[in-house]
Amino acid sequence: MALKILHIAPQNFAGMPIDFVKMHRASGFESNLITLYRNAVNFEEDICLNFKLPENKLSKKWRDSKIDLSKPGEQIYSSPKNYFEKIFFKFRDYKNKSTIYDAVDKYKLFDYDVYHFDGGMDLFRDCRFAKELKRAGKKIVCCYFGSDLRVRGMFRELDEISDLNLTVEFDHLKIHKNINYIFFPFDTDSVKAAQKKNGMLKIVHSPTNRKYKGTEKIIKVIEKLKREREFEFILLENMERSRVLEIKSQCDIAIDQVGGESGGTGYGKNSIETLTMGIPTVSEFTEDYLKFIPDSPFINSNEDNLSDNLKLLIDNEDLRRDLIKKGKAWVKLHHSYSAVNDKLMELYRMHKIF
Repeated sequence: MALKILHIAPQNFAGMPIDFVKMHRASGFESNLITLYRNAVNFEEDICLNFKLPENKLSKKWRDSKIDLSKPGEQIYSSPKNYFEKIFFKFRDYKNKSTIYDAVDKYKLFDYDVYHFDGGMDLFRDCRFAKELKRAGKKIVCCYFGSDLRVRGMFRELDEISDLNLTVEFDHLKIHKNINYIFFPFDTDSVKAAQKKNGMLKIVHSPTNRKYKGTEKIIKVIEKLKREREFEFILLENMERSRVLEIKSQCDIAIDQVGGESGGTGYGKNSIETLTMGIPTVSEFTEDYLKFIPDSPFINSNEDNLSDNLKLLIDNEDLRRDLIKKGKAWVKLHHSYSAVNDKLMELYRMHKIF
Protein backbone atom coordinates (compact mmCIF):
# COMPACT_ATOMS: atom_id res chain seq x y z
CA MET A 1 0.00 0.00 0.00
CA ALA A 2 1.46 3.37 -1.07
CA LEU A 3 0.89 5.37 2.10
CA LYS A 4 1.53 9.09 2.33
CA ILE A 5 3.08 9.91 5.70
CA LEU A 6 3.65 13.40 7.10
CA HIS A 7 5.90 14.10 10.08
CA ILE A 8 5.21 17.21 12.15
CA ALA A 9 7.77 18.49 14.65
CA PRO A 10 8.78 21.76 16.33
CA GLN A 11 12.35 21.04 15.19
CA ASN A 12 14.22 18.25 13.45
CA PHE A 13 15.42 16.91 16.82
CA ALA A 14 18.94 15.46 16.34
CA GLY A 15 17.96 14.73 12.75
CA MET A 16 15.70 11.92 13.95
CA PRO A 17 12.37 13.00 12.33
CA ILE A 18 14.04 13.34 8.92
CA ASP A 19 15.58 9.88 9.40
CA PHE A 20 12.05 8.47 9.73
CA VAL A 21 11.07 10.32 6.56
CA LYS A 22 14.06 8.90 4.68
CA MET A 23 13.19 5.42 5.94
CA HIS A 24 9.61 5.80 4.66
CA ARG A 25 10.88 6.94 1.27
CA ALA A 26 13.38 4.07 1.06
CA SER A 27 10.47 1.72 1.81
CA GLY A 28 8.40 3.01 -1.10
CA PHE A 29 6.17 5.52 0.69
CA GLU A 30 5.71 9.23 0.05
CA SER A 31 6.80 11.19 3.09
CA ASN A 32 7.66 14.70 4.26
CA LEU A 33 8.61 16.57 7.42
CA ILE A 34 7.30 20.00 8.39
CA THR A 35 9.01 21.89 11.21
CA LEU A 36 8.36 25.23 12.89
CA TYR A 37 11.97 26.07 13.79
CA ARG A 38 15.23 25.40 12.00
CA ASN A 39 17.60 23.03 13.76
CA ALA A 40 20.48 24.93 15.34
CA VAL A 41 23.22 22.52 14.21
CA ASN A 42 22.17 22.30 10.56
CA PHE A 43 20.55 18.89 10.34
CA GLU A 44 18.78 18.49 7.03
CA GLU A 45 15.41 20.25 6.69
CA ASP A 46 12.43 19.46 4.48
CA ILE A 47 9.54 21.93 4.87
CA CYS A 48 10.59 24.46 7.51
CA LEU A 49 8.44 27.47 8.42
CA ASN A 50 11.48 29.22 9.89
CA PHE A 51 9.75 30.73 12.89
CA LYS A 52 12.22 32.38 15.23
CA LEU A 53 12.81 30.51 18.47
CA PRO A 54 13.72 32.99 21.24
CA GLU A 55 17.30 32.26 22.32
CA ASN A 56 18.03 35.16 24.70
CA LYS A 57 19.01 34.54 28.33
CA LEU A 58 15.51 35.25 29.66
CA SER A 59 13.92 32.78 27.24
CA LYS A 60 16.41 30.05 28.12
CA LYS A 61 15.91 30.69 31.84
CA TRP A 62 12.16 30.43 31.34
CA ARG A 63 12.47 27.11 29.49
CA ASP A 64 14.82 25.72 32.16
CA SER A 65 12.38 26.76 34.89
CA LYS A 66 9.76 24.48 33.34
CA ILE A 67 11.87 21.40 34.03
CA ASP A 68 10.33 19.56 36.97
CA LEU A 69 12.06 16.39 38.14
CA SER A 70 10.06 16.06 41.37
CA LYS A 71 7.97 13.22 39.96
CA PRO A 72 10.29 11.09 37.82
CA GLY A 73 8.67 8.18 36.00
CA GLU A 74 5.12 9.48 36.35
CA GLN A 75 2.73 10.13 33.49
CA ILE A 76 2.27 13.88 33.24
CA TYR A 77 0.32 16.21 30.99
CA SER A 78 1.66 19.49 29.73
CA SER A 79 -0.16 22.64 30.79
CA PRO A 80 0.65 26.34 31.16
CA LYS A 81 2.47 26.92 34.44
CA ASN A 82 0.94 30.38 34.95
CA TYR A 83 -1.34 33.00 33.43
CA PHE A 84 1.51 34.68 31.51
CA GLU A 85 2.49 31.41 29.83
CA LYS A 86 -1.14 30.72 28.89
CA ILE A 87 -1.47 34.14 27.23
CA PHE A 88 1.91 33.75 25.51
CA PHE A 89 0.95 30.50 23.77
CA LYS A 90 -2.46 31.85 22.76
CA PHE A 91 -0.80 34.89 21.21
CA ARG A 92 1.81 32.74 19.47
CA ASP A 93 -0.89 30.54 17.90
CA TYR A 94 -2.76 33.66 16.75
CA LYS A 95 0.40 35.24 15.29
CA ASN A 96 1.49 32.04 13.47
CA LYS A 97 -1.95 31.00 12.21
CA SER A 98 -1.86 32.55 8.73
CA THR A 99 1.71 31.37 7.99
CA ILE A 100 0.90 27.82 9.08
CA TYR A 101 -2.31 27.55 7.05
CA ASP A 102 -0.62 29.10 4.02
CA ALA A 103 1.89 26.23 4.26
CA VAL A 104 -0.93 23.72 4.75
CA ASP A 105 -2.47 24.90 1.46
CA LYS A 106 0.81 25.29 -0.43
CA TYR A 107 2.13 21.83 0.45
CA LYS A 108 -1.29 20.13 0.51
CA LEU A 109 -0.76 18.93 4.06
CA PHE A 110 -4.32 17.62 4.38
CA ASP A 111 -3.64 15.07 1.61
CA TYR A 112 -1.60 12.57 3.67
CA ASP A 113 -2.89 9.31 5.14
CA VAL A 114 -0.83 9.09 8.34
CA TYR A 115 0.43 11.93 10.52
CA HIS A 116 3.36 11.48 12.91
CA PHE A 117 3.49 14.17 15.60
CA ASP A 118 7.14 13.92 16.55
CA GLY A 119 7.72 15.01 20.12
CA GLY A 120 3.95 14.72 20.59
CA MET A 121 3.41 18.34 19.48
CA ASP A 122 1.04 19.92 16.99
CA LEU A 123 1.71 22.92 14.75
CA PHE A 124 -0.48 24.81 17.24
CA ARG A 125 -0.26 24.70 21.02
CA ASP A 126 -4.01 24.04 21.23
CA CYS A 127 -3.66 21.03 18.88
CA ARG A 128 -6.21 22.44 16.40
CA PHE A 129 -4.52 20.96 13.32
CA ALA A 130 -4.53 17.44 14.82
CA LYS A 131 -8.20 17.83 15.73
CA GLU A 132 -9.04 18.81 12.15
CA LEU A 133 -7.17 15.77 10.88
CA LYS A 134 -9.02 13.48 13.27
CA ARG A 135 -12.39 14.85 12.16
CA ALA A 136 -11.31 14.13 8.58
CA GLY A 137 -10.64 10.49 9.46
CA LYS A 138 -6.85 10.69 9.27
CA LYS A 139 -4.60 8.40 11.32
CA ILE A 140 -2.54 10.03 14.06
CA VAL A 141 0.72 8.73 15.53
CA CYS A 142 2.62 10.36 18.40
CA CYS A 143 6.33 9.59 18.63
CA TYR A 144 8.47 10.67 21.59
CA PHE A 145 12.24 11.10 21.55
CA GLY A 146 13.40 11.99 25.07
CA SER A 147 12.86 14.94 27.37
CA ASP A 148 9.62 15.76 25.53
CA LEU A 149 7.86 13.09 27.58
CA ARG A 150 10.10 13.07 30.66
CA VAL A 151 10.11 16.80 31.30
CA ARG A 152 7.28 18.45 29.39
CA GLY A 153 4.74 15.64 29.37
CA MET A 154 1.95 14.90 26.88
CA PHE A 155 -0.60 17.26 25.44
CA ARG A 156 -3.80 15.71 26.71
CA GLU A 157 -5.98 16.62 23.71
CA LEU A 158 -3.47 15.15 21.26
CA ASP A 159 -2.87 12.06 23.38
CA GLU A 160 -6.60 11.34 23.53
CA ILE A 161 -6.97 11.24 19.73
CA SER A 162 -3.73 9.42 18.93
CA ASP A 163 -4.18 6.05 17.20
CA LEU A 164 -0.66 4.85 18.02
CA ASN A 165 2.01 6.03 20.45
CA LEU A 166 5.69 5.34 19.81
CA THR A 167 8.88 5.97 21.71
CA VAL A 168 12.56 5.47 21.00
CA GLU A 169 13.38 5.75 24.73
CA PHE A 170 13.19 2.74 27.05
CA ASP A 171 12.28 4.70 30.20
CA HIS A 172 9.19 6.11 28.47
CA LEU A 173 7.59 2.68 28.79
CA LYS A 174 7.12 3.45 32.49
CA ILE A 175 5.89 7.00 31.90
CA HIS A 176 3.19 6.49 29.26
CA LYS A 177 0.51 3.87 29.92
CA ASN A 178 -0.05 3.04 26.26
CA ILE A 179 3.14 3.32 24.27
CA ASN A 180 5.22 1.08 22.02
CA TYR A 181 9.02 0.97 21.83
CA ILE A 182 10.67 1.17 18.43
CA PHE A 183 14.34 1.41 17.50
CA PHE A 184 14.91 4.65 15.61
CA PRO A 185 15.98 4.30 11.97
CA PHE A 186 19.51 5.04 10.87
CA ASP A 187 21.07 5.09 7.42
CA THR A 188 24.19 3.00 7.93
CA ASP A 189 25.63 4.42 4.70
CA SER A 190 25.35 7.99 5.95
CA VAL A 191 28.59 7.93 7.95
CA LYS A 192 32.00 6.67 6.94
CA ALA A 193 33.94 4.05 8.82
CA ALA A 194 36.51 5.52 11.17
CA GLN A 195 39.94 6.03 9.63
CA LYS A 196 42.22 5.90 12.66
CA LYS A 197 46.00 6.10 12.46
CA ASN A 198 46.55 7.68 15.82
CA GLY A 199 49.86 7.64 17.62
CA MET A 200 47.86 8.36 20.76
CA LEU A 201 44.37 7.04 21.46
CA LYS A 202 41.57 9.58 21.11
CA ILE A 203 38.48 9.53 23.34
CA VAL A 204 35.53 11.65 22.20
CA HIS A 205 32.47 13.01 24.00
CA SER A 206 29.95 15.14 22.06
CA PRO A 207 27.05 16.24 24.30
CA THR A 208 24.08 18.21 23.06
CA ASN A 209 23.33 19.09 26.68
CA ARG A 210 26.02 18.79 29.38
CA LYS A 211 23.52 18.34 32.18
CA TYR A 212 21.65 15.52 30.49
CA LYS A 213 24.84 13.71 29.44
CA GLY A 214 26.75 14.01 32.74
CA THR A 215 29.58 15.88 31.01
CA GLU A 216 31.03 17.50 34.15
CA LYS A 217 31.26 14.10 35.83
CA ILE A 218 32.89 12.60 32.75
CA ILE A 219 35.47 15.40 32.62
CA LYS A 220 36.43 14.81 36.28
CA VAL A 221 37.03 11.12 35.57
CA ILE A 222 39.03 11.97 32.45
CA GLU A 223 41.25 14.45 34.31
CA LYS A 224 42.18 11.82 36.92
CA LEU A 225 42.66 9.11 34.30
CA LYS A 226 45.15 11.24 32.39
CA ARG A 227 47.54 10.82 35.32
CA GLU A 228 47.59 7.06 34.68
CA ARG A 229 47.17 6.67 30.90
CA GLU A 230 48.18 8.56 27.79
CA PHE A 231 45.33 9.59 25.50
CA GLU A 232 43.75 12.67 23.96
CA PHE A 233 40.29 13.71 25.14
CA ILE A 234 38.13 15.55 22.60
CA LEU A 235 35.02 17.44 23.72
CA LEU A 236 32.76 18.42 20.81
CA GLU A 237 30.16 21.12 21.47
CA ASN A 238 28.31 23.79 19.51
CA MET A 239 29.70 22.60 16.21
CA GLU A 240 28.14 21.86 12.83
CA ARG A 241 27.19 18.24 12.31
CA SER A 242 29.50 17.68 9.35
CA ARG A 243 32.49 18.79 11.38
CA VAL A 244 31.42 16.70 14.39
CA LEU A 245 31.20 13.58 12.19
CA GLU A 246 34.59 14.31 10.67
CA ILE A 247 36.30 14.60 14.05
CA LYS A 248 34.48 11.62 15.58
CA SER A 249 35.60 9.43 12.69
CA GLN A 250 39.22 9.97 13.78
CA CYS A 251 38.63 8.72 17.34
CA ASP A 252 39.13 5.36 19.02
CA ILE A 253 36.66 5.39 21.95
CA ALA A 254 33.42 7.32 22.47
CA ILE A 255 31.57 8.26 25.66
CA ASP A 256 27.87 9.01 25.25
CA GLN A 257 26.35 9.65 28.68
CA VAL A 258 27.25 8.78 32.28
CA GLY A 259 25.44 10.08 35.34
CA GLY A 260 23.29 12.55 33.44
CA GLU A 261 20.24 14.25 34.94
CA SER A 262 16.70 13.88 33.54
CA GLY A 263 18.09 12.56 30.28
CA GLY A 264 17.45 8.96 31.23
CA THR A 265 20.05 6.32 30.50
CA GLY A 266 20.98 4.42 27.37
CA TYR A 267 21.93 5.83 24.01
CA GLY A 268 20.83 7.99 21.10
CA LYS A 269 21.80 8.88 17.57
CA ASN A 270 25.24 10.01 18.72
CA SER A 271 26.05 6.46 19.82
CA ILE A 272 24.65 4.86 16.68
CA GLU A 273 26.93 7.08 14.62
CA THR A 274 30.01 6.04 16.58
CA LEU A 275 29.09 2.35 16.52
CA THR A 276 28.54 2.51 12.76
CA MET A 277 31.93 4.16 12.37
CA GLY A 278 33.49 1.29 14.29
CA ILE A 279 34.17 3.13 17.54
CA PRO A 280 33.65 1.25 20.83
CA THR A 281 31.09 3.26 22.78
CA VAL A 282 30.58 3.79 26.51
CA SER A 283 27.22 4.73 28.03
CA GLU A 284 25.17 4.14 31.16
CA PHE A 285 22.27 1.69 31.26
CA THR A 286 19.92 0.50 33.98
CA GLU A 287 19.68 -3.24 34.60
CA ASP A 288 16.18 -3.31 33.15
CA TYR A 289 17.36 -1.54 30.01
CA LEU A 290 20.16 -4.06 29.49
CA LYS A 291 17.68 -6.92 29.85
CA PHE A 292 15.54 -5.20 27.22
CA ILE A 293 18.48 -5.19 24.76
CA PRO A 294 20.56 -8.19 25.96
CA ASP A 295 22.80 -8.17 22.87
CA SER A 296 23.96 -4.61 23.56
CA PRO A 297 27.42 -3.74 22.16
CA PHE A 298 27.91 -0.89 24.64
CA ILE A 299 30.31 -0.76 27.57
CA ASN A 300 27.87 -0.12 30.42
CA SER A 301 29.48 2.43 32.73
CA ASN A 302 28.48 4.61 35.64
CA GLU A 303 30.36 7.35 37.44
CA ASP A 304 32.04 4.82 39.74
CA ASN A 305 33.40 2.37 37.15
CA LEU A 306 33.92 4.66 34.15
CA SER A 307 37.64 5.02 34.85
CA ASP A 308 38.21 1.25 35.11
CA ASN A 309 36.24 0.57 31.93
CA LEU A 310 38.16 3.20 30.00
CA LYS A 311 41.44 1.66 31.19
CA LEU A 312 40.21 -1.71 29.97
CA LEU A 313 39.47 -0.29 26.53
CA ILE A 314 42.68 1.72 26.33
CA ASP A 315 44.84 -1.27 27.30
CA ASN A 316 43.11 -3.95 25.24
CA GLU A 317 43.26 -3.55 21.47
CA ASP A 318 41.73 -7.01 20.89
CA LEU A 319 38.68 -6.00 22.96
CA ARG A 320 38.28 -2.84 20.91
CA ARG A 321 38.47 -4.90 17.70
CA ASP A 322 35.74 -7.26 18.92
CA LEU A 323 33.51 -4.35 19.94
CA ILE A 324 33.97 -2.73 16.53
CA LYS A 325 32.55 -5.81 14.79
CA LYS A 326 29.78 -6.30 17.32
CA GLY A 327 28.71 -2.65 17.18
CA LYS A 328 28.42 -2.50 13.41
CA ALA A 329 26.41 -5.74 13.24
CA TRP A 330 24.09 -4.63 16.06
CA VAL A 331 23.24 -1.33 14.37
CA LYS A 332 22.31 -3.10 11.13
CA LEU A 333 20.22 -5.67 12.98
CA HIS A 334 18.14 -3.18 14.97
CA HIS A 335 18.46 0.30 13.45
CA SER A 336 18.62 -0.26 9.69
CA TYR A 337 15.79 1.15 7.61
CA SER A 338 14.50 -2.31 6.74
CA ALA A 339 14.47 -3.53 10.36
CA VAL A 340 12.70 -0.45 11.74
CA ASN A 341 10.22 -0.25 8.88
CA ASP A 342 9.23 -3.90 9.36
CA LYS A 343 8.50 -3.20 13.04
CA LEU A 344 6.60 -0.01 12.27
CA MET A 345 4.42 -1.75 9.68
CA GLU A 346 3.66 -4.44 12.24
CA LEU A 347 2.51 -1.75 14.68
CA TYR A 348 0.53 -0.01 11.93
CA ARG A 349 -1.38 -3.23 11.29
CA MET A 350 -1.95 -3.93 14.99
CA HIS A 351 -3.39 -0.44 15.54
CA LYS A 352 -5.35 -0.38 12.26
CA ILE A 353 -3.40 2.47 10.73
CA PHE A 354 -4.01 0.72 7.43
